[in-house]
Amino acid sequence: MSRHQLFNPDGMAPAVGFSYGAISSDGRLLHIAGITGHGADGSIEPGLVEQFSAACTSVAKVVDEAGGEPSDVVSMVIYTTEIANYRENLTELGHAYRAVFGRHFPPMALIGVSDLFDPAAVVELLCVAVVPE
Repeated sequence: MSRHQLFNPDGMAPAVGFSYGAISSDGRLLHIAGITGHGADGSIEPGLVEQFSAACTSVAKVVDEAGGEPSDVVSMVIYTTEIANYRENLTELGHAYRAVFGRHFPPMALIGVSDLFDPAAVVELLCVAVVPE
């Protein structure tokens, strides 16, 4: 359960896998750099689901290092070079997401891009968290 309030107003399309809004509780604002699916040794596995899973895990590590937990993420932007592949793998991506964040669904956006900095990367996560004082 999140310390933050997530909102999904009536009269809007159902929010599936995200929330429309969030009000963060008191805490320190943590801006997290764009995180790809690179391992600690700099390697990157091929495959959207594998990279998404690794990126989620890395986001959680940054939040943990700052004194928070995964449910302290209050927004997420997902950039991918493979929008069609993303749509085709929603179930697997959902499993990978929930393995790290549980059923915590902050406001999110999915944006298709032509390239990421590392040509081998197919997904990058940009997040904001609010961690306890």
